[in-house]
Amino acid sequence: MKKIEIEVNGKKVSKEIQDHTTLSGLLRDILNLTGTHIGCDTSQCGACVVHVDGKSIKSCTALAADLDGSKVTTIEGLASNGKLHPMQEAFKKMHGLQCGFCTPGMVMSAVDLLKNKKNPSDQEIRDWLEGNICRCTGYHNIVAAVKEAASKM
Repeated sequence: MKKIEIEVNGKKVSKEIQDHTTLSGLLRDILNLTGTHIGCDTSQCGACVVHVDGKSIKSCTALAADLDGSKVTTIEGLASNGKLHPMQEAFKKMHGLQCGFCTPGMVMSAVDLLKNKKNPSDQEIRDWLEGNICRCTGYHNIVAAVKEAASKM
């Protein structure tokens, strides 16, 4: 067991966890933040992407104990004062989702992309999101949503 202190969506959290607890396990099973989805447990699908200290990571293979002192933002933490983040709005407006399972990870990855590149091309968006798998769409509306959000952010 290890005690960690971590900030999640702006709130300080102190928890005793098993050494092998993944960040996704901490978020979903201990903190009840179920917006972070688990699709593969092997870092392949990207459904579990969250931000740690401002950078997107796949939380299913990150050990929570290694993130002691970090700041974590999940999909639940993007909205502010009841208003969706521009990327969340864009995914809704451009219908960048179907079943929605991959959407939280896609949104979190896309927000990180726009922090690094303000006006990415379609190919740059596709390249950045290649670690996020969607089994429902042809990615066209996802790319359109990211471009829409880029125009608003």
